[in-house]
Amino acid sequence: MVITNSFTYIAFLMFLAGGLMALEKYTKWKVFGVVPPLVWLYVLNMVFCTMGLYASDACSAAYSALKNNLLYAMIFVMLLRCDFRKLAKLGPRMIAIFLGCSLTLAIGFIAMFPIFQGALGGGEKSWAAVAALYASWVGGSANMAAMQDALPVDAGAYSCALALDTVCYSLWIALLLLAVRYAGKWNRATNADTSKLQAVADAANAEVAKEKGKKASAGDWIFLIGLSLMVSALSQTIGLNMNSGLKAIGLGMFDKGTCTTVFVTILGLICAMSPLGTLPAVEELSTIYLYAVVSLLASTAAVTDLISAPLWVVYGFAILLIHVVLMFLLSKLFRWDLCMVSTASLANLGGSASAPIVATAYDSSYAGIGVLMGVLGAAIGNMCGLGMGAVLRLFL
Repeated sequence: MVITNSFTYIAFLMFLAGGLMALEKYTKWKVFGVVPPLVWLYVLNMVFCTMGLYASDACSAAYSALKNNLLYAMIFVMLLRCDFRKLAKLGPRMIAIFLGCSLTLAIGFIAMFPIFQGALGGGEKSWAAVAALYASWVGGSANMAAMQDALPVDAGAYSCALALDTVCYSLWIALLLLAVRYAGKWNRATNADTSKLQAVADAANAEVAKEKGKKASAGDWIFLIGLSLMVSALSQTIGLNMNSGLKAIGLGMFDKGTCTTVFVTILGLICAMSPLGTLPAVEELSTIYLYAVVSLLASTAAVTDLISAPLWVVYGFAILLIHVVLMFLLSKLFRWDLCMVSTASLANLGGSASAPIVATAYDSSYAGIGVLMGVLGAAIGNMCGLGMGAVLRLFL
C-alpha cells in the first residue's frame, strides 16, 4: 500500500506521533522508560518507509513543503526559554562544569572520528550526522533535528546517530544513578568544594518556579504558532540573502541552511530576553514541532540504514570513556563534586528534562540546577553542532 494523498500523509504522521505520546501518558508502559516515544516514532516511520508506504510524489511534495518551514519554527520556539539572564543564577562555577562536559565530549567526538570514520559509513556520509549528534549531546533532540538543514545530514547516517543516542543515553543515565553511592570517594579524590552548592540550588529553584503555573489560552497558542511560522518564513528569506552576500565576498561555504539556522538561533535568543520569552505554551509547541519534524525526517529513511548502527554505538561509548577520564582530571584540578559533574553530563546528553533525575538523586532541592543546565545546552547546542561540523570536515 502507498499513501498517494499529501494530506493523508501528514495526517498519518501526526496521528502516529500523537498515538505514541498518548500510550506513554495513559498506559505507563515501562518500555517507554527505556526507549522514549520519539525514538519509537522514528523507528516505526523507518519501517513504513522501507515498506514503501510513503513512496509517492504526493508524499515527497508534502515533505519538501513542510520540513524546513516547521524546522525553523521549532528552533525559534525552542529558544524562547533560553534567557541568559536566568542562567546567571547558576553562577560561573556551575556554568564552567557544564561547559567542561561539553568540551570533553567534543574532544571525544573529534579524537575518535578518524578511527571510526570508515566504520560509520565513510566521511562524506557520516560527518554531518556526527556533528548533529554532538549538537544533541550538548542541547538535546531538538538541536539534533535543527542540524538537518544547516548540515548535509544523510538520512541513513542520521538514523544510526539516533540509535547511538538512544542506547548510550539509556545506559549513561543508569550508570550515573549507580555512581551516586560512590560520590564520597569521587569527592575525596578530587577534594571537591560543595560549600556554596545549596545557595546555587535555592537560586536556581526560585528561577524555575517563576515559569510554573502559567496556563496558555487559545490566543496564546494562535499568536505563538503564527509568530513562529512567520519567523520561519522571514528567516529563510534572510538566510538566502545572507548566503548570496557571503558568496559575493568569497564565503560560499556558508550555505543557505547554515545562514538561516544561525540567524533564527540568534533571533530566538534575543527574543528570549523580551516579553516573548515568558509566553506560555512554549514547551508544548516546541514538542509538537519536534515530533512533526522527526516524523518527516524518519519517513525518508529506510531500516536497512541501521545495519551499521552497532559500530556507531561503539563510537558513542568510546566518546563517553574519554569524557569520564577528562572530567575526572578537570574535577581534580578545579575541585568539582560528582553531583554537579553528573548533573552537567546528563544535561548535555539528555537536556533539561533528564538532568534533574540525577540531580535529585543527590538532593531533591537540586532539581532547578539540572533544569537550567539543560536550558544552557539548548541555547548553545546549534552553534556547537555547526562548529563540530566545521572541524570534522577537515578529516575528509
